[in-house]
Amino acid sequence: MVRTASAAGSRTGKVVHGTGRRIRRATAAEGAGESGLAKLIELHAINAFGDMLITVALASTIFFSVPTGEARGRVALYLLITMAPFAVLAPVIGPLLDRLPHGRRAAMAMSMLARAVLAWTMAGVVTGGGLALYPEALGVLVASKAYGVVRSVVVPRLLPSRLSLVKANSRVTLAGLLATMVAGGVGGLLHLIGPGWPLRGAFLVFVAGTLMAFHLPHTVDSAKGEQRAVLHAEEHPPGHHGVLHGRNAPAPEPAAEQRPKASLLTVGPSVILALRAMAAMRWLVGFLVMFLAFLLREEPIGGLQPTLALGLVALAAGTGNAIGSALGSWLRPRGPEMTVTAMLLLAGCATAAAALWYGTVTVVTVAVTAGTAASLGKLSLDALIQRDVPESVRTSAFARSETLLQMSWVAGGAVGILLPLNGALGLSVAAAVVGAVLLWTLRSLLRVGVRHRPAAPRVA
Repeated sequence: MVRTASAAGSRTGKVVHGTGRRIRRATAAEGAGESGLAKLIELHAINAFGDMLITVALASTIFFSVPTGEARGRVALYLLITMAPFAVLAPVIGPLLDRLPHGRRAAMAMSMLARAVLAWTMAGVVTGGGLALYPEALGVLVASKAYGVVRSVVVPRLLPSRLSLVKANSRVTLAGLLATMVAGGVGGLLHLIGPGWPLRGAFLVFVAGTLMAFHLPHTVDSAKGEQRAVLHAEEHPPGHHGVLHGRNAPAPEPAAEQRPKASLLTVGPSVILALRAMAAMRWLVGFLVMFLAFLLREEPIGGLQPTLALGLVALAAGTGNAIGSALGSWLRPRGPEMTVTAMLLLAGCATAAAALWYGTVTVVTVAVTAGTAASLGKLSLDALIQRDVPESVRTSAFARSETLLQMSWVAGGAVGILLPLNGALGLSVAAAVVGAVLLWTLRSLLRVGVRHRPAAPRVA
């Protein structure tokens, strides 16, 4: 028996070691290992793993352990206590990063450390699910969103010469998705031991993430030549295409009284078009998460058990995200403006179809479509920022755009909580919102047009 156990342990060790070596080889491909992007990919996987463990713990306490009506009230309270303060804090994150360009590794490490401390604290109160849990959940949420903003800013700084920004973001996103899937299973097993154990697991994960953040390359904290940007499109003369006036985009000097400040530069209309469309898609994702979570628990689709129905929709959304990330490498030759508009159109059509013919197939379809559209649309927005925004203000543009997208998710989730639990009504409202933004986007697309010029130089 000892010999058999030893052999089994040896084989398991070899499998784990071989899997780890293959993962390392995949993350370091195409120069990602030399530039440091591979370390960021691994850090993001750790971040997603820890966040999912906390989500499992909170969902089991706030959502599944109480009747539907009470659960809806608890989640509404969760939104009120956590999302409302974040609505005030989110506009501060982007400008704050502009003023602290040299502390990105420390910022990511502090977001990990804060969540580690809060996860350990919540482990002691999660069983009761009382009000003491909500301020701590607020801290976790703000730290997680702050990490997301900083991560989007850091990717261009670690971009290898052989990899486009779209492909780099696609790799980071896929790593997070895979880690989330694994963490869901691990969190479920830990929850069987006790409701606090997923949070204790998250504590260990975030402690590891804190240490890993400081092992990112020093390039992450380099801000040479960077300036601040504002998310506004100036009116430009015909043929200008809305490219920023910056160090890397020479343009005729305007009159002194009309010249914008060097530290506040505006992004072009193509970026604003994509940002508006992505805000609508993030709004839709936030809406679907909250609305379908309660609707399917009260009225499961296809006669399925509520937990099974929710799991099916969650799997569909995750699959859509993976599909969008995998398709990211096809964005550049096909025009980001057209791609993001097409994704918004696809999401709107799927939502409208689900409103008209509410059922298992249409709900799963809208979940897959929304996940794919949001993922692919975000990669299109990244490509446009890389193409049209000079490197001196590109980092600032990423920080501010990511903050706006996070706020859109918050707004969608709030609407999903407030609407009555009627599938046709809720999805009709969502389709109307997406349709209105789609018309606005199409109008902007006709004015802006589509370009296919190469991307602007990367951040030094």
